[in-house]
Amino acid sequence: MRRIRTFFVTGLIILIPVAITVFFLRFLFTMADGFLRPLVGRMLGRDYPGLGVLVTLALVLATGAVATNYLGSRIIRGAEAIILHTPFVRGVYTTAKQIVEAFVNAANTPFRRVVLIEYPRRGLYTLAFVTSDSRGEVQDKTNEEVVNVFVPTTPNPTSGFFIMVPRSQLIRLDMTVDEGLKLVVSGGMIAPANSKALASSPKEEEIGS
Repeated sequence: MRRIRTFFVTGLIILIPVAITVFFLRFLFTMADGFLRPLVGRMLGRDYPGLGVLVTLALVLATGAVATNYLGSRIIRGAEAIILHTPFVRGVYTTAKQIVEAFVNAANTPFRRVVLIEYPRRGLYTLAFVTSDSRGEVQDKTNEEVVNVFVPTTPNPTSGFFIMVPRSQLIRLDMTVDEGLKLVVSGGMIAPANSKALASSPKEEEIGS
């Protein structure tokens, strides 16, 4: 009976993500195809399944091409300004844009290393990402050398808190930045299997590099 339960749970773990992925891709395909397919079909006088998806992809590429040149970027900024000044529409647009940017930029972050810090109080630890060494006035007026770290929020790691932490209080982790991001996005459910936090603080050049 225990083996049957193990097989069942393992099967769920494998099949549920696959099912969700297929459902999501099917939803996107249906939405994209259904959005432009009737219009294109009327123009051509015949309905072609999947034609709406091809037209949507072409529209996305064309929009990207226009947005990358000077005139096109000004037109898009002007249209965006109108949207941002429209009640209700502004909230929907801003939320959708933040979600898309979170997914697109999650893997292109300036994070250099994953560390543990005691936050929000001593005795509690949270994952943080080293972004750079503190310089200038901040460094000159602190008793210890401090490092700039970013404490992300779950499930959107592109938002969070910027904190300057003494280098001696950083606990370096072996996990990669990608593994750290997955841990944050999943709320701790997807933990790296082979990564172990070091008990002692690393050398100065290791944390900053």
